[in-house]
Amino acid sequence: MKIALMTSGGDAPGMNAAIRSVVRTAIYRKHEIIGIQRGYLGLINHEYQRLNSRLVGGILNRGGTMLLTARAPQFEEEKTQYEAIEWLRSEGIDCLITIGGNGSQHGSYQLYTKNFPVIGIASTIDNDVYGSDQSIGFDTALNNAIGAIDKIRDTATSHERVFIIEVMGRDVGFIALHCGIAVGSDEIIIPEMMYDIERISHRIKHNFNLGKKHFIIVLAEGSGKASDLSEKIKTLTDIEPRYAVLGYIQRGGDPTYIDRFLATSFGYHAVLAAESGDFGKVIGISNNEIARIPLEICAAHSKQVNKEMYEDMINALSI
Repeated sequence: MKIALMTSGGDAPGMNAAIRSVVRTAIYRKHEIIGIQRGYLGLINHEYQRLNSRLVGGILNRGGTMLLTARAPQFEEEKTQYEAIEWLRSEGIDCLITIGGNGSQHGSYQLYTKNFPVIGIASTIDNDVYGSDQSIGFDTALNNAIGAIDKIRDTATSHERVFIIEVMGRDVGFIALHCGIAVGSDEIIIPEMMYDIERISHRIKHNFNLGKKHFIIVLAEGSGKASDLSEKIKTLTDIEPRYAVLGYIQRGGDPTYIDRFLATSFGYHAVLAAESGDFGKVIGISNNEIARIPLEICAAHSKQVNKEMYEDMINALSI
């Protein structure tokens, strides 16, 4: 086979490990492989390089993606999709493997519905690829956020302050929820759950009256800006919260063991799926086993936080 490989959408730690795994597995199994640069934008502009085992040496432990990534809204046009397919076929490509999240796999699905063979690999720090318990990059992003919040807590305690930490999560709150629980935050605000600013303000005053030395709020960016929330709390409590926006620091750095292991496993199984002709699937993990999730399901759904599972636990642990 001749396989094309690309990374798309937001970068995620572990993408390089997945690239390395796909390339070396493909070569080991006697397939040819090329890397498309800058995701769907590179697919549109025909930017690619031939890959070999040496080119992917030394990237297992590196964050980001050696193939680069970029946004390409023009790929939503059917004309552009057909042109991309025409070019892939002209290059003799038998299958395209796309490493990315929901948006990336939606693009893959558009190609698949037009009869081009594709395989996806679940990779996004947001962890919202439907059907996969975890995506490449999520664990590293969590650890990055946890490390930053632990450091902020030292200052919050020393100065007896309210601190709001804004983390990534435009549509879903997996990062805020999981790192909020892991750092023992007093409040977690995510897009999936309504929050009551008056209740939060009351809890802040009550906790400080009981002698608590700090109050930590973890806020998903999809629920609002930390600066705005700070102003609301100040108005209601006469306490001026400090805030920090972690931003892109969550995406960077060396991938954790979990992300390296998942990425390597996903990459290997993506090549096996392509080799067996099992196209139109996203490689992920479900119940501790590698899963092949139908692309049409991933494209039609977004994984959501199980609110009922966590809501009472958060309330119980933050007293």
